[in-house]
Amino acid sequence: MKTSLFDDAMRRLETAIQYTDLDPEIALRVGTPKSCLQVSIPVRRDDGTLDFFTGYRVRHDDTRGPTKGGLRYHPSVSLDEVKSLAFWMTFKCAVVGVPFGGAKGGISVDAKSLSPMELERLSRGFIRLVADFIGPDVDIPAPDMYTNERIMGWMMDEYSTIRRRHLPAVITGKPVSMGGSVGRSDATGRGAYYCIRELANRQKLDPASTRIAIQGFGNAGQHVARLLHKDGYRIVAVSDSQGAIYRPEGFDIPSLIRGKEETRHVQAVYCDGALCHAIDATNLTNEELLELDVDILIPAALENQITSANAARIKAKHIVEVANGPITSEADAVLCENNIEVIPDILANAGGVTVSYFEWLQNRSGQYWELQEVHEKLQRIMSREFGLIYDLALEIKTDMRTAAYVHAIRRIGETMEAKGTSTYFANGKSH
Repeated sequence: MKTSLFDDAMRRLETAIQYTDLDPEIALRVGTPKSCLQVSIPVRRDDGTLDFFTGYRVRHDDTRGPTKGGLRYHPSVSLDEVKSLAFWMTFKCAVVGVPFGGAKGGISVDAKSLSPMELERLSRGFIRLVADFIGPDVDIPAPDMYTNERIMGWMMDEYSTIRRRHLPAVITGKPVSMGGSVGRSDATGRGAYYCIRELANRQKLDPASTRIAIQGFGNAGQHVARLLHKDGYRIVAVSDSQGAIYRPEGFDIPSLIRGKEETRHVQAVYCDGALCHAIDATNLTNEELLELDVDILIPAALENQITSANAARIKAKHIVEVANGPITSEADAVLCENNIEVIPDILANAGGVTVSYFEWLQNRSGQYWELQEVHEKLQRIMSREFGLIYDLALEIKTDMRTAAYVHAIRRIGETMEAKGTSTYFANGKSH
């Protein structure tokens, strides 16, 4: 029987809670989503026909503030997946110390099959159905897989129309012209880049001799590749949904990004001015990319890519999870046994929610920051939290993922205990 993604996420919590002295009630509360909403969205197609699409929004926990999390458009979207992603968002927000809880949403749809007008109808229709479930002080959506700043702009505009006032803080990841923050588009990849910089400092890694493979060359994968390439790291393999390319000498990342933008798939090219030409590279599957002998592997695609079936074949010395949940809990045990260090998703890809927090702050205050200020604030938070978690892992003699969960659950637990738990109430004290 296939393991539930949410059950797999809960195993990480059960492991981490053993390293704390928190009230047992904390695990019960964190393991129970606050609310789940499922909606059916009618969309009138361009040819006049009517279709219905299933959408979800899960608010996992709002102990530390309004819930926050992305909206994804993908055929595989399910309630189990959205619950798991909302759970991870609760921990991600706590890891970086932003005053949000976790939420997530999605629509089961192949966004590529919709026309631009159909996509707009779907996006606005979803907001009309969930408008009473979200809000700047309640739940703040953001972009995720196959959603972007234009879709977020439509959603913010629709919500403002419903409420009859301009409310940019209801959605983050919007176009800058509609109240979005500069620096949001590359925030997830940049946050992971700051983590890799801290890892390199701790492990004394030399960029020129550090080989990196990236599974997934979408927004986050491209940005982390661009920043690492600029620092002199050797990106030897990248992939998209159609397959991977591998070149031991490394790729010119700006050329690959240009090729991807022009053809919508990864191809081995080198661009010089206006001209791009093909270069020698080996074609691989996404599965083969994961098993390359590299120094750093960056899964930046979908969840459940490294499982008990292939974990023993992973050769990378370090794995940096830019995707959400790319490694199962069973695979974690194998990787740990093989001394492969994993920088977990709730830390490595938390740059996105951190800059979303910045955007929310700017929307609420009406004061907007320069790009350099956004980068400096993000770098300060990511470097600080990486250091705290790295040191905690050494202190309690565990892996980075468990340390990250311990770090987060302590922050969540402190807030829950401040409101009173079974230990407090069982004592019968009034003060």
